[in-house]
Amino acid sequence: MPPHLTIYYNTRCPVCDAGIDWQRNKPLALVRVGTVEFRDINEQPDALAHFGATLDDIRRRLHATDEGGRLIVGADVAIALWRLTPGEGWLAALPVTRFAYDRFADLLFAWNRLSGRW
Repeated sequence: MPPHLTIYYNTRCPVCDAGIDWQRNKPLALVRVGTVEFRDINEQPDALAHFGATLDDIRRRLHATDEGGRLIVGADVAIALWRLTPGEGWLAALPVTRFAYDRFADLLFAWNRLSGRW
C-alpha cells in the first residue's frame, strides 16, 4: 500500500530542511508504518513533472501526493500532515494557516534565491 502522504521538500533550503527534520521526528510512528514519506526534490527533480510542477514550484511550496495519487500543494500539505500527526490537528483548523503559509513560503523562496542556494 502506498503512503497516505508523500511529501516532496527542498533540502537545499536550510529552513525547509530543518522544518521537515523537526516534523519528521514528531510523527515518527507514521513514517515507520508508511503513512508518511518524505522525499528530497533535489534527488528527484522531475518527480512531479507529470502534474506540471516544476522544480521551482516545489522549492516555492511544499508538494505532496496522497494515497490516491492526487497532488496536494502548499498549506494543504502542512494541513494534511498536521491532521495525521497526533496532537497537531488544531493547527490545521487555524483561520490564518493558509495566509501565513503562503506569505512565509514566498519570502523563504526569495531569500533562498538571493542566497544562491539553487
